[in-house]
Amino acid sequence: MRTSIRTAGVLAALLATGATGCAGGRTTQDAPPSPVDLTGKIRLVSYTDCAEMTEGLRRAAARNVTPWGFGDAMLFAAREDAGGAKQAAPEQPFSTTNTHEAGVDEPDLVKTDGDRVITVSGGVLRVVDARTRRVTGTLRLVADDQWWAEADLLVHGDRALVLFQGGVIPFGARASARVGPGGPRYVLVDLSGEPRVLGAMTAHGQHVDARQSGSTVRLVVRSQPDVALPAPKEGASEREMLDANRRAVLAAPADAWLPSYEIETGDGAGGAGHPERVGCDQVSHPDSFTGTSMLTVHTIDLAAAAPFGSASPIAVAADGDTVYGTAGSLYVTSNPQWWTARPIDVVPIPEASVPETSVPAPTPTAPPERTEVHRFDVSGPGAPRYVTSGSVSGRLLNQYSLSEYDGHLRVATTSGAEVFGASPSTSESGVYVLDAGTLAPTGSVTGLGRGERIYSVRFTGGLGYVVTFRQTDPLYALDLRDPAAPKVTGELKITGFSAYLHPAGEGRLIGIGQEASEAGRALGAQISLFDVTDPAAPAVLSRFHRKDSGSEAEWDPHAFLYWPATGLAVLPLQSWADGEVTESAALALRVGDREITKLGVVTHPKPAAKKGFAPDGQGIRRSLVIGGDLWTLSGAGLKVSDATTLADRAWIPFA
Repeated sequence: MRTSIRTAGVLAALLATGATGCAGGRTTQDAPPSPVDLTGKIRLVSYTDCAEMTEGLRRAAARNVTPWGFGDAMLFAAREDAGGAKQAAPEQPFSTTNTHEAGVDEPDLVKTDGDRVITVSGGVLRVVDARTRRVTGTLRLVADDQWWAEADLLVHGDRALVLFQGGVIPFGARASARVGPGGPRYVLVDLSGEPRVLGAMTAHGQHVDARQSGSTVRLVVRSQPDVALPAPKEGASEREMLDANRRAVLAAPADAWLPSYEIETGDGAGGAGHPERVGCDQVSHPDSFTGTSMLTVHTIDLAAAAPFGSASPIAVAADGDTVYGTAGSLYVTSNPQWWTARPIDVVPIPEASVPETSVPAPTPTAPPERTEVHRFDVSGPGAPRYVTSGSVSGRLLNQYSLSEYDGHLRVATTSGAEVFGASPSTSESGVYVLDAGTLAPTGSVTGLGRGERIYSVRFTGGLGYVVTFRQTDPLYALDLRDPAAPKVTGELKITGFSAYLHPAGEGRLIGIGQEASEAGRALGAQISLFDVTDPAAPAVLSRFHRKDSGSEAEWDPHAFLYWPATGLAVLPLQSWADGEVTESAALALRVGDREITKLGVVTHPKPAAKKGFAPDGQGIRRSLVIGGDLWTLSGAGLKVSDATTLADRAWIPFA
């Protein structure tokens, strides 16, 4: 089937305008409360059969298609054995991926169990023995000319799941072989001996994120309908183009919306796979939806004999761009801040038919900024269970803007920021507390950082910390212990901002960000130590600043390592002058109770140039601790240093 869906990341978020859900659908939970508007709970309904699903999605999509297709005239602002646990615990302590919630793993470039270091770089998976510091296994997963392929890892026992976010051609596949519908690819690798591929799944859509609890991985993918829209006729008006597109949508079959994927089994997992689609009975929809986006949650049990067949995927007629997970809940949120870039001849489609061309067309207006939240129960094995949906005002920054605690979900958002020409003077931020069981609003505190936007958020127990910034950095301390009456207890104003906040023991926070001038211009990386013992009087105790520099940890917390046992903090740091990178290293700091001191830097040899790639940009990305060693990872290899003195101990090149 030919696809003419363009601007895939755009059409998925047309949730700002919706359609009434199909009557007669059964709910996915017993006796749900009546649906209310987006200030509270949104009832999600599953379809009874494919005919009902197709009719509902056709009409919703027809209402939201434009003369140019799904989204071309739209703008977006923002975005055990056999795989079980190992039999014996490692004898030396080791760090794990820096994640939002303890016990919930997140995909990253490197993983360790204390005995092995497992990495994926340039489409090649490598296993390194932590004691001998030697590469014990290598597996190329993509063709040699796809060395640029970005991938992350999740590991359980002797099985690794490699997550390629974009479509890739598996290594060894014949050019003529059908290797899947494109999109993200998930490859299962056996690590018990020389690494080998056990199977793979390719999803038709876009990878959103993944979370792992124990051996169970939840993959979140979003997709758009595969509808063949007609090519515009020469001289056709926008009205004629719109009507033609709507007719095509209304004639599209059910398969156009059902998310598809392919599963490949056997060594190598290349060539043709087994095409699959999410069943109509596994698709649900909220009361308002556009029919232009589908959210699918795949479940993979890395300890199962057939991991890709461990549970059927479920889908929701909704959009998603941010994933937050706890041991029992998976939250997927979307920021439906979408509207047409310029006035076009668009009218709502009546329930019963395609609109007549004589119906007048209103001028599109910007919908209110809202973040929609969908919660799934992942406390048990198998496929997740949809629980409920809701929404709050404003836009999320990232997953750290969400936190489930004591039966409630806290959500921090900014409204009216510099989006689509909105004046920054209209912006403000807030924290909303929702009942986790219903996602109905419980309480809120708003009006934070007027004229600014959120740069970082951290929730710790019943307290929360929000950093907003435009020219100065207010750090707000919040008391959230009473869900019905959250409140600001203190505020600290300093220059610069923290883009990531990390707990560092009782009453202490580490801030990773940028120092800034009084005019708000970034001046270089800054690591701050905050005293938050007294919520009414947060204070800065110490700051380390390196001018004309920045760190990946500012936007990706996986790049930050904090080892509480010794107060060691490590983060990638790039310094520059006159637009050129002058140093790419791992900065090691010692974080004490009242001060931050520099321990030193770790550097790697520059990798040889590879097929036109500029190696200077391939600096240190990650760091981890195993026993008394500090390991640092770059595209060139792994370096082992003394975790106390940073003295070199070993260099493991990636040949």
